[in-house]
Amino acid sequence: MIYHAYEAYERMMAPLQWLAQQAAHHLAQPWPGMAESGWPPSWPASLSVMAQARLTHARPEFGIDRVTIGNRELAVREEVALRRPFCTLLHFAKDIAATQPRVLIVAPLSGHFATLLRGTVSTMLPEHDVYITDWHDAREIPLSCGVFGLENFIEYLIGFIEHLGPATHVVAICQPAVAALAAVAVMADADSPAVPPSLTLMAGPIDTRINPTEVNRFATSRPIQWFALNTISMVPTLYAGAGRPVYPGFLQLSSFMSLNSARHAKAWRDMFEHLAHGDAKKAEAIKTFYDEYFAVMDMPAEFYLQTVYQIFQQHALPRGKLFWHGRRVEPRAIARTALLTIEGERDDICAVGQTLAAQELCSGLRPFMKTHRVQTGVGHYGVFSGRRWANEVYPVVRDVIHVND
Repeated sequence: MIYHAYEAYERMMAPLQWLAQQAAHHLAQPWPGMAESGWPPSWPASLSVMAQARLTHARPEFGIDRVTIGNRELAVREEVALRRPFCTLLHFAKDIAATQPRVLIVAPLSGHFATLLRGTVSTMLPEHDVYITDWHDAREIPLSCGVFGLENFIEYLIGFIEHLGPATHVVAICQPAVAALAAVAVMADADSPAVPPSLTLMAGPIDTRINPTEVNRFATSRPIQWFALNTISMVPTLYAGAGRPVYPGFLQLSSFMSLNSARHAKAWRDMFEHLAHGDAKKAEAIKTFYDEYFAVMDMPAEFYLQTVYQIFQQHALPRGKLFWHGRRVEPRAIARTALLTIEGERDDICAVGQTLAAQELCSGLRPFMKTHRVQTGVGHYGVFSGRRWANEVYPVVRDVIHVND
């Protein structure tokens, strides 16, 4: 029912937002007698902000079509390396003679499209052969494609790594850190020839018992039945995935924004003031961020509920109770994969210590194969995007990959 209410609200607001957008555009253009018209100069800014405040299920473009390597600029093209019902393995291909380390970036399946990692990809692309998991919006996946849970996520990662072959480095960002560690552990336990030479886990919830955040406290504040009854909706009949139970992207976005409501409110006030004072460049930077942030996708219900229950409520991986197809996941089986864990000093989603826990779980690794970094001065997103990611975090990631390639 909540999905239908959201859809009805979106349809009701769409004409008003379109009118606001058109009015903002026309009022921003000077016309004879404008000064005497009585229109407040702040109206175009107010209308622009109103038009911007809308969600979309349209996947943004990565928009990475060029990369500079040394003093050469090369074209970049997106190629589908492997397509499966719930995810596309996407390759950022470029024509370069030198062989670069092959890297699989594991994007979160958490309400936003993989394009949220555009900055991560563009930073790594000059020195690496980059692939990424481009997860599909569950509301566009027909019921005939079956269900998709945490075990399926791990299975997809194993399949992608084996498809790419030996010497594929894995970089997992945020939520999929648990699944990536589990996938590598399963592969190591099976003595797979495609076991990655390095695994980087960035701001991931390996053990959320450590320094619990507001996100962690909310996940444990209610039984899993409450989440099933209050957060899961059926995809409406208008979409290809009609009838599929999902955790709607708009609910996930609402949860994220409520954690930092003051910060988001300030950003919108700043955008209004920049527009009102004619500083289009600063306003556009905020608008660009929210265009991406407000592009949401639905998650398969079984994956969301299993993630909440097994990772955040049961702490299954650090307690040795995570299973994949009936086999216990054993991180201590990892013996040939260098491990890098990275955390943000100010991360209020995945606190310091939660990702570090992977180091102790991987007890089969010799100490020189383990590296940990706490990046000062950054929150959750600053670990993998922005200036400090590019200048301070990325060099550590690059060095671990290149040393172990």
